[in-house]
Amino acid sequence: MDARLAVLGAGSFGTALAIHLARRGHPTFLWGRNFDTMAAMEAARENAAYLPGMPFPAKLHAGSDLALAVTRSEDLLLATPSSALGATIAAIAPLLRPGQGLVCACKGLEPGTARLAHEVIAEGLQGTHPIAILSGPTFAKELAIGLPTAVTIASTDEVFAEKIARIFHGDGFRAYPSDDVIGVEIGGAAKNVMAIGVGIADGLGLGANTRAGFITRSLNELMRLGVAAGAKPETFMGLAGLGDLVLTCTDNQSRNRRFGLLLAEGKTPDEAREVIGQVVEGAKAAQEVLRFAGKLGVEVPITQVIARVIAGEIKPVEAFTTLAQRPLRTEQD
Repeated sequence: MDARLAVLGAGSFGTALAIHLARRGHPTFLWGRNFDTMAAMEAARENAAYLPGMPFPAKLHAGSDLALAVTRSEDLLLATPSSALGATIAAIAPLLRPGQGLVCACKGLEPGTARLAHEVIAEGLQGTHPIAILSGPTFAKELAIGLPTAVTIASTDEVFAEKIARIFHGDGFRAYPSDDVIGVEIGGAAKNVMAIGVGIADGLGLGANTRAGFITRSLNELMRLGVAAGAKPETFMGLAGLGDLVLTCTDNQSRNRRFGLLLAEGKTPDEAREVIGQVVEGAKAAQEVLRFAGKLGVEVPITQVIARVIAGEIKPVEAFTTLAQRPLRTEQD
């Protein structure tokens, strides 16, 4: 094979993962759909739009030929926005070899159906392909620089999870295999909504007490939702749960947090998206997390009020007034 992994999706996270893989010595192909963009990226040896100043290692090459990326790579890593996952799977399905594995680094639920990524992939392929989910507290710029990073690699195929973990593991990057695909996916998708809420709270000047309480109650909401879906509760105390939640909620590298800060300033959701200039997964995920929770009969009050803010139904300050007025209950409820 010409590449150990092809990374499909040349945004900031996909590019950072590709840089790390190539830096580890693995021949890596970074695919994006736009010919001119990918040709310029290959010529400049960097992704100037999303990770300027981060040079490509010698073993990383970029291009827009999807057939080449799929057929000449051992396995595939999907790093598109969650909204594009279904279309990407449909495009690569005729090109895959039996047994070729897929690692999904998308964090979100399918728009309109609230399906988890592994469900979208499995249905679209209808074949024997090992699937893994990569998730955890990862900012693309820090990963690309080579700062220490840790993630979870979840798969029901223990051998495949171990294989992918070993490929990524090293050079300051730690990868932990797991078999809790559902828990890892829910943590990665729903925490983005919570980060918007923390951004709103901080933008409104509600203080450190509010931030800590909101993050803690958000973790409780993630855990209740995950357990109802069949996840392990301990997963939410790990990298793909608490780790990713804290990272996304507390640092301004997070697009979701910045989105919340902009909403608190009085900007509309569309204005906030324009300022950020990249996909804000939490803004898309809020309604899908609600849909997912509705299927399970799980109450998700934090997600509900944030979704109403994004939809323009209530103002940011009303979200916290609504949460503060909820009836007395135990901390576990």
